[in-house]
Amino acid sequence: MKLKFVPVLALFVALAALLSFAPSKEYIPQIGLVAPIDQDSLVYAAGFRMIGETVSRMVSPALSEEQFKQNLSRMKKAKCKVYLCNILFTGKIKIAGPNVNDARVVAYVDSVFARAQQANIPFIVLGSGGARRIPEGYDAQKAQADFVVLCRKMAVAAQKHGIMIAIENLNSSETNFLNTVKSAAEVVRAVNHPNFKLNADIFHMLRESESPQSIIDAKDILVHCEIAEKQNRSFPGVQGEDFKPYLRALRKAKYKGNVFIEGNTTSPRTDIPLAFNYLTKQIKEVYAER
Repeated sequence: MKLKFVPVLALFVALAALLSFAPSKEYIPQIGLVAPIDQDSLVYAAGFRMIGETVSRMVSPALSEEQFKQNLSRMKKAKCKVYLCNILFTGKIKIAGPNVNDARVVAYVDSVFARAQQANIPFIVLGSGGARRIPEGYDAQKAQADFVVLCRKMAVAAQKHGIMIAIENLNSSETNFLNTVKSAAEVVRAVNHPNFKLNADIFHMLRESESPQSIIDAKDILVHCEIAEKQNRSFPGVQGEDFKPYLRALRKAKYKGNVFIEGNTTSPRTDIPLAFNYLTKQIKEVYAER
């Protein structure tokens, strides 16, 4: 009896055809929480595996070397990964408007990024509403053009230390400069640097009545997302906010980053587990839609 052998190429073609019909696994964003590292155990017990801290508490050049080493030890022992630090600048260091000292800003961020690199913190969020507020009547176009130049310099420093800067839209009650995802995205595109990308903060979008479409429009530069309820910046679930239109936009944008809760609470032991469960449920429901 003669055995018939199917050519190897034909087998590969058939296998490729079968695989093309197999459903691909869709990425579902993981949830983190901006919280003091002191709450690490509580945050971990609620289900989170990532937290966000502040630059001033963890990696600021104002901290002594001994204080910074203590922080490194605390982060190493923490159950949750310290994934980001926010509030890059206090209001004392101006980054937009007429009173900006570029050299001072770049020297400062270089120190911050060097410490963030030592701490293995990959993301630094650039919100800093006071630092970027411009004087009333100041030429906004000039402010933006100068800001782009400065951000490019910061991005070069970030690249040197392996850090990603994620610039955040802030609502108009916090600053008068870059109040929407759309306007922040314009700056990111103008900076045009791989270490300077976009953070879409859904709380600020809600406050500014900004459409979820802005997330989709910025999908190619979006690396981070933050969220809280509109009314009191409360944790998800406290007021029962429906985030699904914005979560659908993340899904449509094929977003590959995380979603961090950044809000206010006076009852962390109640609100932290509530927020994890509530937001997890909404994300799962959106990503289960057909």
